[in-house]
Amino acid sequence: MNKTIQERYFKNGRLTVIPKKEKNKLEVLNELIQLFEMNKQYNEKEINELLKNVYPDFAILRRYLVDYKYLNRTQDCMTYFVNER
Repeated sequence: MNKTIQERYFKNGRLTVIPKKEKNKLEVLNELIQLFEMNKQYNEKEINELLKNVYPDFAILRRYLVDYKYLNRTQDCMTYFVNER
């Protein structure tokens, strides 16, 4: 994890605040995507469980990961997977 990002936004492995600045938000999302394995499919419950351990509002984190193309999902929104970057 980037030391500066870790110091500013994480405490004991948990996200303390979602940055407002786009650049910082993207850096936090870059760290969060590390929770997921490439080439693995996840259902929504699995995504939520991983993100819940990091931040109470796990739904907003899931939304950001999808909106910013870190995670993709199938058309029926049942399966999520890491977007290859």
